[in-house]
Amino acid sequence: MHSRPVPSCPETEVVVVGEALIDVIDTAAGAVEFPGGSGLNVAFGLGLLGISTSFLTALGKDHRSARIQEHLASAGVSMMPGAEHLPRTSTARAILDSDGSAEYEFDFQWDLPDISPTFLPKVLHTGSLAAFMEPGATQVRSVLELFSGRCTITYDPNIRPTLIPDHAAALQTFERTAALATVVKLSSEDALWLYPRWSPAAVGRHLLGLGPAAAIITDGGSGSYLWSRTAEVHVPAPAVVVKDTVGAGDSYMSALIAGLVENPQAVFHDAELTRLGTAASLAAAITVGRHGANPPTRTELSGSLELAHTSRKNSND
Repeated sequence: MHSRPVPSCPETEVVVVGEALIDVIDTAAGAVEFPGGSGLNVAFGLGLLGISTSFLTALGKDHRSARIQEHLASAGVSMMPGAEHLPRTSTARAILDSDGSAEYEFDFQWDLPDISPTFLPKVLHTGSLAAFMEPGATQVRSVLELFSGRCTITYDPNIRPTLIPDHAAALQTFERTAALATVVKLSSEDALWLYPRWSPAAVGRHLLGLGPAAAIITDGGSGSYLWSRTAEVHVPAPAVVVKDTVGAGDSYMSALIAGLVENPQAVFHDAELTRLGTAASLAAAITVGRHGANPPTRTELSGSLELAHTSRKNSND
């Protein structure tokens, strides 16, 4: 890894370090393949939101890798060099429940190329399998340690219990990584798995005690909860007919990061947490309203925000 980043790179606002794979989804018409993985989904979502984004990942040199790179390029996301060094590109088979919720079976490898960003982005993001699966997880933490205190760092553990069954080791890894982050986002399922029997508020306060400036827990249709050392807000989930939940948390994360890019020096008071949570919740709602990891464009999200603002204004008149 390079020893230090240079001060800035105006061409890239966000660097995402994370896994890219192919989601295989069984349908009535047969198996369908889509580019996926939490890291890829977040990077793709950021690109659609107009945020200049670079992606550090690991792939095989095969047709699935080519599909992933074409997908990212369609959103304007640049791939950092050296990605195609694995024996094959990883896959995740999604099994959908009757309510659209997804469970996954993985064929996954994770080992980063020997490179890290040589510039300072506004936001560095990581999470999911990339932060837990070795040998890549140790490499990811090295990148975060290099950038900690230099830029905003966001982290979403996106726990996959079938791949990380050792709870004690996973909790230790999670807390070591969270301590390097500015903002940590968990789903309610993540929080329950990491901290059984803890209330969301107890988890939020604990996360802040590890070092982050803001902690977030999303809870599906119940909305999301955001904490800082001076504020606590609840953002309701928009009403939506759910097609499936694939990529919803990643869409939330993309919109959250986009909000941080717009205001990188944010103080996380009530109004700022509400601004970030509202945009992120709307992005997730758009995604669950259609099939697959299909995040909103900047135009779609702006339209939803404008509609939500008008609705609130009319209800207050």
